Amino acid sequence: METGYITALWFIVISALTVPLMMGIGWLIRPKVKGSHLKSQPYECGEQPVGEAWIKFNIRFYVVAIIFIIFDVEVATVFPAMTLYKSAIAQGAGGIAFIKIFLFIGLLLSGLVYCWVRGDLEWIKGAAQGIKPRK
Repeated sequence: METGYITALWFIVISALTVPLMMGIGWLIRPKVKGSHLKSQPYECGEQPVGEAWIKFNIRFYVVAIIFIIFDVEVATVFPAMTLYKSAIAQGAGGIAFIKIFLFIGLLLSGLVYCWVRGDLEWIKGAAQGIKPRK
């Protein structure tokens, strides 16, 4: 067995054992307190909690956040690809590199078009059809 595989195997074993070990140590050293009604309430810096702690967020926030993350990763991926594109041109493989970059961007844009067609990017549903929101 090569030393690279042995090193990788040790890394996997140690990584897999670290989390349960840390959780076990925390379970052993933390104080054991019986449950009370205060444990189920949120802690607000010593103040009495006002209102409901569990707020339902609109799903549109999550959709916008996921779309942002996807295109943020795209930008972080395309910039290094463009720097490598210069060396691909020098090696005579510029056309293939351009097609790969174009397919990657096209795949992400097709996802954006899909979200757009579904209406996930409309903040106020029905605004595109001229329907006025309730007041």
